[in-house]
Amino acid sequence: MLHSRIPCDIVSSKDEFCGGYNTFVANPEEDLTTDSFLGHLHGKVFGPRNAAESCPETRSPRLPALDALRGLIIVVMALDHANQFIAHGKVGLEQWVGQFPNYQGDELAFLTRFVTHPAAPGFFFLLGAGMVLLATSRRQRGWDNWRIRKHLIVRGILLILFQFFVENPAWGIGQPSGSTVYFGVLYSLGGAMIIGTLLLHLPTRWLAGLSALLIVSTELLLPSARTGFVEYAPVLRLWLVPGYTRGMLVLYPVMPWLGVMGLGMAYGRWLSQDSERACQGGLWLGAAAILLFIPIRLGGGFGNIRPWQGDGWIGFLNVVKYPPSIVFLLITLGVDLLLFGWFARLVAGPTAILWPLVVFGRTPLFFYVTHLYLYGYMGQLIAPEGIGIQRMYPYWVVGLVILFPLCWLY
Repeated sequence: MLHSRIPCDIVSSKDEFCGGYNTFVANPEEDLTTDSFLGHLHGKVFGPRNAAESCPETRSPRLPALDALRGLIIVVMALDHANQFIAHGKVGLEQWVGQFPNYQGDELAFLTRFVTHPAAPGFFFLLGAGMVLLATSRRQRGWDNWRIRKHLIVRGILLILFQFFVENPAWGIGQPSGSTVYFGVLYSLGGAMIIGTLLLHLPTRWLAGLSALLIVSTELLLPSARTGFVEYAPVLRLWLVPGYTRGMLVLYPVMPWLGVMGLGMAYGRWLSQDSERACQGGLWLGAAAILLFIPIRLGGGFGNIRPWQGDGWIGFLNVVKYPPSIVFLLITLGVDLLLFGWFARLVAGPTAILWPLVVFGRTPLFFYVTHLYLYGYMGQLIAPEGIGIQRMYPYWVVGLVILFPLCWLY
């Protein structure tokens, strides 16, 4: 059941749920941990868990830079959720139809939301990369294709169950009981993972092309915003059109996010074949994506879903996320790829500066579930009616301080 509070973005890694590589297995001979929410891989078979493992290291399909990126995006995701639970600072959803968020010049409120946008695309991208790296490692251990598919399908189903039975109750903390069922990021990650098992053996060019087609087709097939709020068929909601229908609220339909996951799968192929060039190439791809964002956004046509109205820099950067517009994916995945390339360089050097992020990035599902309840109850204890965004920030940090030793021990 979903209550009146609506979530935004979510997370992941050490749980194999979201493409992570620690597999959710009961067999100790697997020698892997049980938390692989977004593409995380570690264990003896993959080498030691320490910051000395650099991106150019090709002996292990797991790259610490991926853990660091995953850790950063779950940290900023926590900021968004702390804002919702504690500050009650959400001004609306960046949706394809209806009223668009209006920050009325409040730069802090906008930036608090904007910096969290790379999280959801990062989760799906890392999921795709993680699935490919996992499949590669399992083939080396003698697994056949069916066993790999079954392994991933089970984890996809578990993610969907977590959506309904673990995540959704957290959004109801302090809220009146409701009857709406929420289909959020975990549902979409699980659905994309299940369908993605059919794409694992496509040639890389076909995989990348199909993924791009899914993203572009989302805008081509999306109904006109002029139709207003319509109760589309449930299957259309679950696959393509976010919104409310017959007691179900879908914010993350599978089709566009499957495209993002597919791009991550293509990038995972590159990582598995030549991790050094893939890490360096991530910097160039990220920069190119951000540069491409500018003319498409200025043009105001296809790729925006809702064009810029010329209302300042906030309006320029305030783009449609539900479903993800092309400009949204360009700027967010661009940032994710730049960060990954930068983290790869930092990890390659004699520094432990990324260690806290790596700790978070290796326990994403645990972090995700725990942080929802932590900030939810924190908000009820501190200020049930909400506080200002400025006052929310220290509580966000306090939450991270509490979560860090828990994740480290986990």
